[in-house]
Amino acid sequence: MRRPRRPLVDARDVIRDAAKPMDLTTRRAFLKHAAGLGTLTFLTGCDVVDSSSAESALETMSRFNDRVQAALFNPHKLAPEYPSSWVMRPFPFNGFYSADQAPEVDPATYKLELAGKIADTRPWTLEQLYALPQTTQITRHICVEGWSAIGSWTGARFSDFLQRIGADLKAPYVTLRCADGYFTSIDMPTALHPQTQLSFAFDNEILPRIYGFPMKLRMPTKLGFKNPKHITAIEVTDRFQGGYWENQGYNWFSGL
Repeated sequence: MRRPRRPLVDARDVIRDAAKPMDLTTRRAFLKHAAGLGTLTFLTGCDVVDSSSAESALETMSRFNDRVQAALFNPHKLAPEYPSSWVMRPFPFNGFYSADQAPEVDPATYKLELAGKIADTRPWTLEQLYALPQTTQITRHICVEGWSAIGSWTGARFSDFLQRIGADLKAPYVTLRCADGYFTSIDMPTALHPQTQLSFAFDNEILPRIYGFPMKLRMPTKLGFKNPKHITAIEVTDRFQGGYWENQGYNWFSGL
C-alpha cells in the first residue's frame, strides 16, 4: 500500500505566497478562508508535497487569478480622476534601477516600431506621435510596493492609436517593449479602455526622462508596474509573452 507523502513545505508560507499576486479584496477573502495546503491542493488540483509542486500550485493560482480578474474587468468603468491641486510634486520615481540610470532616448532619431497583427507597421517618429489628438487625465498611480501618488498625464488615447494603425482589435494581447529592456503585455480590453493613454507629458511638461521619455503607457486600471516607460516597440499578437516582472511571478493581469 502506497504511503501518503508528507508535505515538505510550510502550509502558512505557501498560502501567503499564493495570496501575494492577488488584489487586496481577493487576497483578504482568500487568506480568511484558506486553512492549509489542502485548500491550495483543492483549488489548483496539484498535489502539494514539496517546493516544486508548491511553485506549480502557485502558478496555477496566478493563472486562475488572471482569468477571474479578466472576467470581472469592466472596459467601460472609469478610474477616479482628481483636481490638479492633488497632483503630487515631485512625483515619486520607481523602477528596477536608480533614477540616474534611466535611459536617455534621442528624440531626433527615435522611432516607435510596430509589429504583429497591424495593417500599417511603418514606424512613427516623435513628431508624428505628438501630432495625435491628446487629452489630460489626473489619476492615481498605485504601486505594487504599497504606495500611491496622483499624477497629471497628457497624451493620445491608445485605442485611437490602435485603430489608426489598423491593429487587429480581436487579438488578445498587446506587448510593449522599452528602451531600458523592460517589457510587459496587456489584454486587448484594457488596451481599448478610454483612459489607457500613450502619455507624452507629465504635469503639462514633456515627459521627463525619469518618468519615461519619450512616452509611457498610462493605465489607471492597473498596478504601476504594468505602466511601461520609454516605449520603443508595440506588438499586437495572439501569443502570450508575459513580461519582465510577470515572468518572475507577478500577477499578469494586475487590475485595480
